[in-house]
Amino acid sequence: ERNMKISLITLQSVRNYGSVLQAFATQSLFESIGFDVEIVNYFKSKPANNNIAKGWAKRINKPLILTRMVLAPTINKWNRVFDTFLQNKLHLTPDMYISNKDFLTHPIQADAYCVGSDQVWNSDWNRGFLGPLFLNYAPDDAYKFAFSSSFGKAVLSDTEKPQIKQHLERFNRISVREQQAVSILEDLGIQDVQHVLDPTLCMTKEFWNKLVGKRPIKQPYLLVYQLNSNKEFDQYAQKLAKKMNLKLVRICTRYDQIIKLGKSVIIPEVNDYVSLFYYADFVLTDSFHGTGFSINFNKQFCSVYPEKFSSRISSILKLTGLSNRHLKSFEDFTEPLKRIDYAYANNILDIERDKAQQYLTQVKSDLTINKEISR
Repeated sequence: ERNMKISLITLQSVRNYGSVLQAFATQSLFESIGFDVEIVNYFKSKPANNNIAKGWAKRINKPLILTRMVLAPTINKWNRVFDTFLQNKLHLTPDMYISNKDFLTHPIQADAYCVGSDQVWNSDWNRGFLGPLFLNYAPDDAYKFAFSSSFGKAVLSDTEKPQIKQHLERFNRISVREQQAVSILEDLGIQDVQHVLDPTLCMTKEFWNKLVGKRPIKQPYLLVYQLNSNKEFDQYAQKLAKKMNLKLVRICTRYDQIIKLGKSVIIPEVNDYVSLFYYADFVLTDSFHGTGFSINFNKQFCSVYPEKFSSRISSILKLTGLSNRHLKSFEDFTEPLKRIDYAYANNILDIERDKAQQYLTQVKSDLTINKEISR
């Protein structure tokens, strides 16, 4: 009896740590249920290094040619680090898919079609509605489901509602990553939506330990993983490390960030990224996956995010009873020094992991029933 094959479409090609690790976690979770997984090698637009440089030139208000020269080493290393991980760890389709036409030219055969996780339904991030991320390429009579998908925002614009509703009504089952998304879908008249954890948290620390290598830094250290530049954050990290008597270490996503305070680890390999969290004595981060790995590895940590983004970071902190780890002020040096007791958070994570397993088990039993009927 062969395993059922799931075709999974997600945002692995975005090339950041969170995106590739959630894709790897989803694939591994599905395999643990007994599915064979093939990930659609999907790109939202032509993979052009020029676009990255263009975006940067605009943001920092410098000429494109100069930006391109400065960014070239960064882009080359990025591509190498993430391509190596994707090729070694993910079961990708041999063909690349960019436009709707590609799905017609190389049709994808599977027992079921899944879209998940990450901000696959975020139209701001995706610059509009992307049909493939709503499984428009899956045959009408095929089994379709969503796993831990996210809109990345609290409300949809009125213009996108009809299109999203029309596509999601074709789904057999839907699970989403944030409580907000459940409400968004209920407003569209889509019922029985389940709320599940981000796949990186669905996998236990024992799973992630397999990626961990040897200790990257000899001394005890405070790890900074910061996605949005902020001078106050930088100064705070330096003071906090000093107070805690820890070496300041930062994961940098660009070569030009080497001038920042502390020891820079520039675009680490994906395994080394996980190792840096695993061995850290304290983590300071404004990233959702940075927060997720800190909680999963039971680290002492604080998350930094503006109040107005009562975003996915606040929702995971709330769920795990760790809302006090939201650093509200760069004057606050008392909260970070309080030890976290992880008993409650670990218990909640176990319960939530069971929910994700149950959801996938339901999918599996739906598929088995369908198979019996069609015999």
